[in-house]
Amino acid sequence: MYIPSHFKITDHEFIYNFIQENGFASFISMSTGEPVATHLPLMLDEKKEYLQGHLARPNPQWKDLSGQKVLAIFQGPHCYISPSWYETDRSVPTWNYVAVHVYGTVKLMDGTELTESLIELVKKYEAPDSSYQIDNVDPGFLEGMTKGVVGFKVRIDRIEGKAKLSQNHSSERKQRVIDELEKVDREDERQIASYMKKLL
Repeated sequence: MYIPSHFKITDHEFIYNFIQENGFASFISMSTGEPVATHLPLMLDEKKEYLQGHLARPNPQWKDLSGQKVLAIFQGPHCYISPSWYETDRSVPTWNYVAVHVYGTVKLMDGTELTESLIELVKKYEAPDSSYQIDNVDPGFLEGMTKGVVGFKVRIDRIEGKAKLSQNHSSERKQRVIDELEKVDREDERQIASYMKKLL
C-alpha cells in the first residue's frame, strides 16, 4: 500500500483494535494465475500472530490456498472531502479514510481447530443475551456444518496501516474539515471527524 510518511499508522495497538472493530475484510489471493477475492470476517488470535477465517467449500479460492502469500484488507470509515471547506479555492477534492493491510502465509485447518475457530467467531458477534447460543447447539449438527466450509489461518508476516486524515494540512484547515464533517448526518463522516480530532 502506498503510504506517505505523515499518513502511516505506527501504533500497533491502534492497528490491532482497528482489525477487531472492522473485522469484515477483503481476502485476496491468486487462483489459476489471476487475483481473486472473497469478502468475509477474519479474527486475530490472542497472540496477534494469525488471522483466522473460513471459506464456503464450493468457493474455489481455497483449492490452491495452502502455503500461498495472501493479502487481507480491513476498511474503516471513509468519506469525500470538498475543497469548498477550505479557506482558499486553490485546492482539490480528496478522500479521507483509514485502512489496514495484512500480509501473510496461509495454512488450512480442519477438525477441532476449525470448530473452535467458528465458535469463537460466533461468540464475538452474537449478543450475550441472544436466544441463539453456540454452546447450546447440538455437537453433531455443528460438526456437520463444518463440512460445508474450509478453515484457514494466515501467519502474519507484515501489517501496514494508513490513516489519511488531512495530516498534510494546517490545523486551521483540519478544523474546518472537522466542522463540516460533523454537519453531515452519516456515520462515516462522523467517525472520520472523530479520528481527525485525535490528531489535532
